[in-house]
Amino acid sequence: MPQSKKNKLHIPEKSCHVQRDPQGLKEAQATSSKKKKSPFLSSPPLGIIRHTKSISRSQSPPKRSQRACPTTMSTDVSTPRSDKGATCNVKKKQHSSQAPMSIIQTPRDVLTKTASMLVNFIIHMYKMKKPISKEDMLKIINKKYKHHFVEILRKASFNIEVVFGMDLKEVEGRNHSYTLVSKMNLPYNGMLSHGRGFPKTGLLMNLLGVIFIKGNSATEEEIWEFLNKMRIYDGKRHFLFGEPRKLITKDLVRLKYLEYRQVPDSDPPHYEFLWGPRAYAETSKMKVLEFWAKINDTVPSAFQSRYEEALRDEQERVYATN
Repeated sequence: MPQSKKNKLHIPEKSCHVQRDPQGLKEAQATSSKKKKSPFLSSPPLGIIRHTKSISRSQSPPKRSQRACPTTMSTDVSTPRSDKGATCNVKKKQHSSQAPMSIIQTPRDVLTKTASMLVNFIIHMYKMKKPISKEDMLKIINKKYKHHFVEILRKASFNIEVVFGMDLKEVEGRNHSYTLVSKMNLPYNGMLSHGRGFPKTGLLMNLLGVIFIKGNSATEEEIWEFLNKMRIYDGKRHFLFGEPRKLITKDLVRLKYLEYRQVPDSDPPHYEFLWGPRAYAETSKMKVLEFWAKINDTVPSAFQSRYEEALRDEQERVYATN
């Protein structure tokens, strides 16, 4: 497939930053020293950084409101926002006796950091196969912000969906109890191996989105360019996803979610990624496009040609089942 016909993917360098340092969460919760420290507090905070640049020049989604477009994982859930009043700049005092100040933390900042902490708690409970209850979630939220629980939970749920590819759903018949449901059927609830690592479904959904947006195949160079913007590098172990080359060229290929092959007639040889048969069986182009559009705060129809292709795919699936 000629590379010149493919859509070019653009993600700003600053948008895809994963950090292990939980230092920025100290303000998010004033936990009493009398309380025991929960084990999830030592795990790295996770979340989303939003950006405002489009994914593709040829299919740039229209701007919608002031909310920017999340694509990847980071320490804060949604720190850089364009909403006016989100932060308050304070002029530095010229007096040598007073320490300068630059930013005053607002309640919105605290809520996003608390949501990041809540993500850690939910994932911890999920990995431990323990029930996720509203009562337990409220225990880790500063009492000053408990009345913002709905907003905090919404932010945490969004980030879990984007980073881990799972939906947080309330369990029917059990008051205020929740469970995580994976968007695909990767082994061991997305972790690929028993009791190890973190769910990989979110990364897989992103890779399937890149492949689809690129025209149903993406060169190895394009995939690594995308992963590098997420601070995921070839040969460098990632604290969430492990060894990335093994994950995308062996593990997900062995499980038939991805196909990794040499580009026909390429000399010297070049390689490309395609959807594997299991990806076609467990998801669809429309579902992946909806996921891709959601994390970029737009609608699937914004990617016009891909949306039309996804509609045709949905119709073909209906005909095939009749």
